Amino acid sequence: MYAIIDCDNCYVSCERVFRPDLKDKPVVVLSNNDGCVVARSNEAKKIGIKAGTPYFQLAQQFPNQKIAVFSSNYELYGELTSRVVAIIRKEAPAYFRYSIDECFAYLNDVEQAHLKNWGEQLHAKIKRAVGIPVSIGIAPNKTLAKMASHFAKKYQGYHHCCIIDTPQKRNKALKLYPIAEVWGIGRRYAARLENLNIKTAYDFASHNQSWVRATFHNIVVERTWRELNGEDCVPNEQIAAKKSICTSRSFNGMVADLNTLRTHVANYAARCAEKLRQQHTVASIVALFLQTNAFRQDLPQYCNFQETRLLTPSSSTTTIVQAANKLLQQIYQQGYQYKKAGVIVMGITPSNSIQQDLFDTHAQQFQKMRRLDAIIDHINKVNGTETIVLGSQQYTQKNGKGKADTFANAIKHDFRSKNPTTRWSDIITLK
Repeated sequence: MYAIIDCDNCYVSCERVFRPDLKDKPVVVLSNNDGCVVARSNEAKKIGIKAGTPYFQLAQQFPNQKIAVFSSNYELYGELTSRVVAIIRKEAPAYFRYSIDECFAYLNDVEQAHLKNWGEQLHAKIKRAVGIPVSIGIAPNKTLAKMASHFAKKYQGYHHCCIIDTPQKRNKALKLYPIAEVWGIGRRYAARLENLNIKTAYDFASHNQSWVRATFHNIVVERTWRELNGEDCVPNEQIAAKKSICTSRSFNGMVADLNTLRTHVANYAARCAEKLRQQHTVASIVALFLQTNAFRQDLPQYCNFQETRLLTPSSSTTTIVQAANKLLQQIYQQGYQYKKAGVIVMGITPSNSIQQDLFDTHAQQFQKMRRLDAIIDHINKVNGTETIVLGSQQYTQKNGKGKADTFANAIKHDFRSKNPTTRWSDIITLK
């Protein structure tokens, strides 16, 4: 049996941990640069706030509502969800993390009769120790477990833990579950299935396998069909390490000068390197894209994409930032107002099987860079992210007194909460 532990409204729940006064009140979390709503509390959903609503429209659309607004604070979310995973690590026979707010657990060593009790006790431990509510779905495979977690979240009668462990329960769940919500069915396939009058997971599962194979010619769709019919066939390696990593954001306004672009690109590249190290992998290809605002037809338009191959695959911040900045020099064109850039690392392989290139003059520094990154990661973990950064990740701007202030990240976050668990400067003081 598999269990999936899903943090309820993860970003909002993290913000509420240190703000109990926000319980039962509408809360939203904004995207990077405070652009639009990306997370909503149940109360925010009830009053009609939609995902993707631009921040500036909230006051217009909901003039009489007191809505708590927060900028994205990934440092806080990552630290609190890591605490959730630490509890799961102790309580589950085996587990693997699927995303920032979801974790799969293997329950083959837990007796069938004790599964419900195990799930309810795990929810209580996480809520008591971390303060974040979770929903737990348990089933014979990952697709049905995801479905069960949906029902655990939606219906209070399950007490935060839903189990699909019989054909009768499975058929009942399939009939209630929209096809577009099924894990493994993307937007394109969902639209195609709905055009074939397949509205629910049960409609899809009722077809025979030969029809699925002939209609879609896609192994992922076929595996999803098999899992909906009770098989366990989604391989674990398919959902373990990412095959490519992209960090991209729209800028806070337009950017024209090369130095400011270099700062943004350096920050994106550094984040890609951190993600590589977190999953113990290295990348052999670094790519960069740069584009103007396609919605501003009154301005000249330009976009470009370029990639380069590293002689020795790496997860070093210095190496990947240098590669990204060289690409920026190649594709940057003066005379344009840029709105977005992004860094992509590809050709990802495990870090324990690196084949160094004979002609790579920097290969002898490989172990030195690995130790340096490990030390910097440790310092940033203990003292707060961006305690130590590369010089190219910083930018300066004039403050109100005419002096230059230096920042490590050129992202707008006017409503960002504090980080009391990772920064000494934000530690809670009692009165």
